[in-house]
Amino acid sequence: MSNQFNLQGKKIAILATSGFEQSELIKPKEMLVEQGAEVDVLSIDEQTTITGWDQDKWGEEVAVDKQVNAAAPGDYDAVVLPGGQINPDILRNNEQAVSFIKRAHAETRVRAIAAICHGPWLLIESELARDSKVTSFPSIKTDLLNAGAAWEDNEVVHDGKLVTSRNPDDIPAFVGKISELVA
Repeated sequence: MSNQFNLQGKKIAILATSGFEQSELIKPKEMLVEQGAEVDVLSIDEQTTITGWDQDKWGEEVAVDKQVNAAAPGDYDAVVLPGGQINPDILRNNEQAVSFIKRAHAETRVRAIAAICHGPWLLIESELARDSKVTSFPSIKTDLLNAGAAWEDNEVVHDGKLVTSRNPDDIPAFVGKISELVA
């Protein structure tokens, strides 16, 4: 799914903190920017940069554009939630991050809440997984089922505003679906 969409004038938030799976933030950001989208990296705890996790070691630093508590969900056309084990586990315990996801889902401008790998933990915490079709990294399948989601093993699963994918190999399909919904 290498469809290119015109995302000029579209604004996308990537919500993350240190410990995000490096490829799951950097690659989607690059692909969305290539299509013309403006992408803001949002974070928590007044961080100005966040550090990725690159397979088995700390990776690249990414600049934070805005704090989640200072961001308005209605300013965005989509919210992307990268995975990694560390990042979503920290964010799901942050009230401001969870509140932002819930409010974004309720916003009419927001066309997609997209979570990859362990990112769907945030869909559980924000109560968006219940009664939704999703996918994820296999190790959190049971968490999603226990939260009332219907889990599927596909590279991208789309249900309403939710877009989910399993792992970095699924990034092209993941970004393709986000782009399609936002365009």
